[in-house]
Amino acid sequence: MRNNLLLIFSAAIFMTACGNNGGEAKSAQTKDTASSTATAASAASDKGLELIGSNDCTACHALRVGQGPNTGPAYEDVAAKYAHAGDTIVNHLIKKIQTGGTGVWGANIMTPHPGVKEDDIRTMVTYILSLKKS
Repeated sequence: MRNNLLLIFSAAIFMTACGNNGGEAKSAQTKDTASSTATAASAASDKGLELIGSNDCTACHALRVGQGPNTGPAYEDVAAKYAHAGDTIVNHLIKKIQTGGTGVWGANIMTPHPGVKEDDIRTMVTYILSLKKS
């Protein structure tokens, strides 16, 4: 009798360990990963918007066309023009923000921002490019 109970107990443990719960666990893990990715993207977006607000960007740029100042292009226009270009354009825009310039969006001058950290500029540029309308 004792051997039978041991055999049944062992079989129950084996079935639990090898049961079909792996699919449920994998599904839950996939949902957690997707949720974490969405949360990270939202946090990065929030950080990009926060950095834009804490620097002097909004003195010349608005997020959307028709909002706020129009010395420089609205960020949704920047996204429409550059979002298709991928990582190459991110590096180009980082340099443009750091060094300034003129001529791309008319005669207005983009003032240089050499004191802003490159990682912060990258976060802002990534946020701006995310504004592209589908």
